[in-house]
Amino acid sequence: MNGHYTEITVQPDDIDSLNHMNNIVYIQYLEKARFEWYDQIGLSLETLMSKGQALVLRNLEVSYINEARLGDTLKIKTSPFKRGKTSYTLKQIIYNQKNEILTEAETVTVMIDLEKRKSIPLIADITKYFE
Repeated sequence: MNGHYTEITVQPDDIDSLNHMNNIVYIQYLEKARFEWYDQIGLSLETLMSKGQALVLRNLEVSYINEARLGDTLKIKTSPFKRGKTSYTLKQIIYNQKNEILTEAETVTVMIDLEKRKSIPLIADITKYFE
């Protein structure tokens, strides 16, 4: 899988006092792109929860490289990177309309048993995207 692309336009509420997109907004947009990736691969978070399972973010590493400005069209690429027994890593890159890299991120997500609140092995619906 080459990755999923999410397109977002920077809105006035995204801008901070330095006249660029606030760092927290990048994180919100990265989350939106991850949820779109789940939709693309057909992974229903509601279905997981009905089975007593959930995905929780364990680690988020973000590198801010260039700034996004009001009205910029952002393209977020979300790609499977690596997996372990109970967790997986996604790579995400935010580009602007000039195809310049603005942000690079890696997220580690863990599958858990909701009742025991402990990690459990990843299901095939996820692992197949890392083979």
